[in-house]
Amino acid sequence: MKFSDLPHALAVFATALWVGGMWAIAYLAVPVLFQTLADRQLAGLLAGKMFSLMAFVGLGCALYLLAYQLQQYGKFVWQQIPFRIVLVMLLLLAAGQFLLQPMMADLKLQALPLEVTQSTLAAEFKTLHGVASVLYLAQSLLGLALIFGLKRGLHAE
Repeated sequence: MKFSDLPHALAVFATALWVGGMWAIAYLAVPVLFQTLADRQLAGLLAGKMFSLMAFVGLGCALYLLAYQLQQYGKFVWQQIPFRIVLVMLLLLAAGQFLLQPMMADLKLQALPLEVTQSTLAAEFKTLHGVASVLYLAQSLLGLALIFGLKRGLHAE
């Protein structure tokens, strides 16, 4: 590999890390946590930590991918489908991590000493959790579109 290929290789790696990590955590690790651990509160705590860590990995990957695309296409970057996909994924990530997650954490604190799902705040928590799940699913599916875009040559070589 030539040094000039490094930015593209890093873009491919960032995409694989972000999208692969999202899928591995949400659709493999978290279900195993809830099936294996008897304490659902502990499973939820661990799942939340994994989602939060993955959000920050995604944030770094998204910023690199946007910068890479901007460097490749300049003022024409808005015409590039991968750029738009990454931007929407980043917005969904930010909404989930910096808007919905703090709201859900606050509800958990308000519910103490009960588990939030056993409290009077359960309906509100379930609604927020449902919205967060839909946003994450949309981000996951957009990630697949980004991966398939890589395969079809949508990223610059």
